[in-house]
Amino acid sequence: MLPILERVTITGVAAEGNAIARVDGLVVFVPYAATGDIVDVQLIRKKKNYAEGRIIHIHQHSHHRVEPLCPHFGICGGCRWQHLAYEEQLELKRQQALDCIERIGGTLASEEMPILPSPAITRYRNKLEFTFSDRKWLTAEEMNMTDRAGGGLGFHIPGRFDKVLDIQTCMLQDEISDRIRCRTRDFCIARDFSFANLRTHEGLMRTMIVRNSASTGELMVVIVFGYDDEARREELLSFLREEFPEITSLMYVVNAKCNDSLSGLEAHLFAGRDHIVEIMGDLRFRIGPMSFYQTNSRQAVQLYAAVLDMSALCGTETVYDLYTGTGTIANYLASRAAKVVGIEYVEEAVEDARANARLNGINNVTFFAGDMKDVMVDDFVRRNGRPQVIVTDPPRAGMHESVTRAILSAEPERIVYVSCNPATQSRDISILREKYLLKKIQPVDMFPHTHHVENVALLVRHDA
Repeated sequence: MLPILERVTITGVAAEGNAIARVDGLVVFVPYAATGDIVDVQLIRKKKNYAEGRIIHIHQHSHHRVEPLCPHFGICGGCRWQHLAYEEQLELKRQQALDCIERIGGTLASEEMPILPSPAITRYRNKLEFTFSDRKWLTAEEMNMTDRAGGGLGFHIPGRFDKVLDIQTCMLQDEISDRIRCRTRDFCIARDFSFANLRTHEGLMRTMIVRNSASTGELMVVIVFGYDDEARREELLSFLREEFPEITSLMYVVNAKCNDSLSGLEAHLFAGRDHIVEIMGDLRFRIGPMSFYQTNSRQAVQLYAAVLDMSALCGTETVYDLYTGTGTIANYLASRAAKVVGIEYVEEAVEDARANARLNGINNVTFFAGDMKDVMVDDFVRRNGRPQVIVTDPPRAGMHESVTRAILSAEPERIVYVSCNPATQSRDISILREKYLLKKIQPVDMFPHTHHVENVALLVRHDA
C-alpha cells in the first residue's frame, strides 16, 4: 500500500507547474493542486530529499481554485493550470520570471513591466498536432464499457509514448478543429483504416495537423500517413474536402520514419493552396505546413510590440535577429531599421522568411541559414556590419555559450532577449552581465492554463 499523507497544506508552486507541500522536512510535489488547498496526498515516488504524490481527497479548497473547462482535464496532461483562476496563473508566471532572473541570473531588472495577459484564454492556439494510435488510453468510464475497441486520435498520455488519449473536445483551438478531428477519426474507424502502432510504427494513419489563421480565417489540414495507400488516401482527403469546405489548404505527407518529425519530408497539396496567411499589423505572413509561427496569434502582436519598444529603433540601426525562424520579428522590425540580418538553423524556415519579405515588399532584410554557433562569428559581423541592436529568440535550451560570447564580442548597444524559458534566459543573462546591465523585463502570457511564460528582457551596454 502506497503511503498517504493526511491533511497536507499546499504552500506554493515549483518547477513544471507542480504545487508543493513540506511535510516533516520533506518537499512533496503535487500536480493539480492550488496554494492553500488542504489535501490528502498519496505518495507515488519517494527520494531522499523529495517525494511525488497525487491528491486523493481535498479537505479544503483554495480560494484560487476554479472549475476546469475541459472534460479531459487531469488525464490529458496539457493545460495543467485550468483549475487556477487566471489572475493567479498570471501572478505565478510573473513570479517565475522574476525568481529565475534573481536566482539564476544573479541580478534584478531596473524596471519590471506588468505581465501581459493573453487576449483569449481558450481557443487561442493556431496550430495543434494530433496522433493516431491503435492503443488508445482507456479512461475509468471506458474501462467499465463492454465495447472498448477502436483506435484513438488525440494527445499522448504523459510518460506513455505508446498511448494516446482520444480527444473529444480541446479548448485550445477553434471549435472547427474538434469537428475535423472527430469526423476524421470516425471516418477512418468506419472504413477500417489501420491506426499507427506507436511501438512497431506500423499502420496507415499517423498524425494530423490543423492550423488556422486568427486574422484571415484560413484553415490548413495536413494528414500524415505511415505509407502510401493511394486509394485510401484519396478516399479520406476527398471526404474532408467535401465535408469541410472551410479548409483552404488540404495537404498530406507520407512518413515511413520511426519518428513523427516531418523534417526532410515533402508535403503534397491535395486541394486549395499550399499555405495560409496570417496578418500582423501591416504585414502578411505565409505559413506552410512546416513553418514556425507563434501559436498564439493575437498575443504575438503584443509580444512583438514589446520587442519593438525595447529595440528603440530610430531608422539608422543595423539589427541582428538571431534564431529568426520564418522571419516574423526581422520583418516586423525592418520598417524601423536601416538593415536587418536574420540567422536561422532550419533552411526551410529561412526560405519562408525570404518569401515573407518578398510578400511584404521588404528589401532591407537578409537571411542566413546555419548553426548559430558556426554563423555568428567575428568574420560574419565584419562582413555584415556591427549591429547596434541584437534581438535573440532561441529555443528552450537557450543560447550556446559561444553565441553568447559572440554577442559580447559584437558589442551591440542593446540586446532584446525573447525567451520561452526564463531559466535558460537567466543563465545567458548571467554571462552577458559582463558588459551589460539588465534594464527591463516584460513577462508575456502566450499559453494560458499552462505554467509556460514568455519573457522579454532588455540589456543595455554599460557604456551606452
